[in-house]
Amino acid sequence: MEAVIVRGVSIIEDGEDGITMELELQWDGNPSIVLDIKTRFGVSLPIQVKNIGFTGVFRLIFKPLVEEFPCFGAVCYSLRQKKKLDFTLKVVGGDISSLPGFSDAIEDTIRDAIEDSITWPVRKIIPILPGDYSDLELKPVGILEVKLVQAKELTNKDIIGKSDPYAVLYVRPLRDRMKTSKTINNQLNPVWNEHFEFVVEDASTQHLVVKIYDDEGVQASELIGCAQVMLRDLEPGKVKDVWLKLVKDLEIQRDTKNRGQVHLELLYCPFGMENGFINPFAPKFSMTSLEKALKGGTDGTEATDLEKTATQKRREVIVRGVLSVTVISAEDVPATDIMGKADPYVVLTLKKTGTKNKTRVSF
Repeated sequence: MEAVIVRGVSIIEDGEDGITMELELQWDGNPSIVLDIKTRFGVSLPIQVKNIGFTGVFRLIFKPLVEEFPCFGAVCYSLRQKKKLDFTLKVVGGDISSLPGFSDAIEDTIRDAIEDSITWPVRKIIPILPGDYSDLELKPVGILEVKLVQAKELTNKDIIGKSDPYAVLYVRPLRDRMKTSKTINNQLNPVWNEHFEFVVEDASTQHLVVKIYDDEGVQASELIGCAQVMLRDLEPGKVKDVWLKLVKDLEIQRDTKNRGQVHLELLYCPFGMENGFINPFAPKFSMTSLEKALKGGTDGTEATDLEKTATQKRREVIVRGVLSVTVISAEDVPATDIMGKADPYVVLTLKKTGTKNKTRVSF
């Protein structure tokens, strides 16, 4: 087993309260790790993890600073940035490649478990001197509200028909904190209009990940594309409407293939903003109905200051969903040609914005 190699060190001063050190580490080893994996069918498989290669930046926080030796009360450590994590999986006494899709599913699960158990803002605390270090523990600082609106021009993964896309969204890749949308069958321009909430622990470093999959039924779903949004780019208390380009891999940014786009509306609400802040995503102000916000009082009386504020907030949130209209047919259209026929088409206009869409001409 090769020893850990330190390739770089940086020191970040945290005022007078602590010192942060970041170490760029490299480790290539072949440890003996055997996992007992239990499938949904109740069958247990011993999986060996071999040939681990890792490169990343570890963060060490020495806090609080005290006068007593060694001059700090506790040490926190966390994986600040993962640059590479490679490993090989092998079924003990068998070949994992003989199980289609199984290897990828196990590999993704292991990566998620390893990364989320130690990746910043998750941190491990080691007390050095006696004391209460609960303030160093990971704590929620706000709520991220996400509206998954739609996607367009998705890559078709099916040979016959079109993909059946669904989305998986998360801030941290924990199974109980990942959200899954409904599946839209046979559609490359799906409309979801679904709302999700996520707990945020560190808005300065965390990000929202969106992955679009093609549902393959009993087989493993196939990734169409993924995207991410850094939470530090969101203005607290203000809805941000974004279209994100889908890529094959978030780590490798050399993907030039068009995989489609996903449309999101995002609202970050830090704890402590509740006083005087009206959440336009709250149930009281429905995303699918303008009446509660645009009319006066709900009982016909004059609107209160709270309702007026809600109305203003509601008007600021321009896009609340997608209106999908299918023009099916028309009957008894009057003749306009000399030959006693017509070549009709339909124009649909969105009154407020003036947006127009025209169907093809039917001869």
